[in-house]
Amino acid sequence: MLKNLDPILSAPLLAALKEMGHGDEIAVVDTNFPAYAMNGRVLHMPGIAATRVVEAILSLMPLDTFVAAPAATMAQVDGKGPPAIFAEFQAACDKAEGRKVKVEEIDRFAFYERVKKCYALVHSGERRLYGNILLKKGVIGPDA
Repeated sequence: MLKNLDPILSAPLLAALKEMGHGDEIAVVDTNFPAYAMNGRVLHMPGIAATRVVEAILSLMPLDTFVAAPAATMAQVDGKGPPAIFAEFQAACDKAEGRKVKVEEIDRFAFYERVKKCYALVHSGERRLYGNILLKKGVIGPDA
């Protein structure tokens, strides 16, 4: 255990977050997501909800302020609007950044294409459908 560090953050996840550069993305995906088919760097967090993983990541990683939407979720295939988990992702982003963050919904196949380019993918234990989000890393200034 370390002081002031969320205890669910594993050493491999901490290393990935540290290695990521400005503009790199990390995906947090649900247990049904085809993780290994999409990305070669899969980090496992079994039994932990995707929203909890996002909170832990955002306790350390700033979101990009140079893009309109530094986070993106997968839109429901049936077009019924945002999935129920979307509000929790939105709240986690807003709380971590201390402001309203634009979280966009993107088509399933567009989401897959972006995941393939992510620096890493966190395969959570989330069982709710569409429990998937992309987070784009921002910068920390010299005074932080």
